[in-house]
Amino acid sequence: MLFGRKDNAPKTEITSLQKLTLRVSGMRVTEVYEILDSNGQAEVSLYHKHYSREGDSLVLQKRTCTDMPRMLALLKDCGVGEWNGFVGHHPRHVRDGQMFELTAEVNGGGRIYAHGSENFPRHYHDFVRALCELLAGCEVDQGED
Repeated sequence: MLFGRKDNAPKTEITSLQKLTLRVSGMRVTEVYEILDSNGQAEVSLYHKHYSREGDSLVLQKRTCTDMPRMLALLKDCGVGEWNGFVGHHPRHVRDGQMFELTAEVNGGGRIYAHGSENFPRHYHDFVRALCELLAGCEVDQGED
């Protein structure tokens, strides 16, 4: 395995996106980014996972839309199609950190899956930063969903 990637995992050129879910978990917070195809637009949402005795739930924090070609360009620029099969094992002697899990439905039936713990694929942080920039200033009324 080279840099956490399984050599036999196929690289995927993303030409269409149906759904992408990125779950980022730390010690106290779990955030879930979701991108959906909404009639040719990419609907981008950020949820916080709320834990309670009654059960876990996702609480919408922010939502925005952007052109799907812009989103596909972002996925290509960050190499998300090359993340398929990435397994980022937790580094030795690191006691804390973030875990991530990405699942995506692409190209009308293809699937991308990657996960890691304080070990990320190339351009992962660029991708998360771009999602945060898209969502900046898009607070959602907590009565909505």
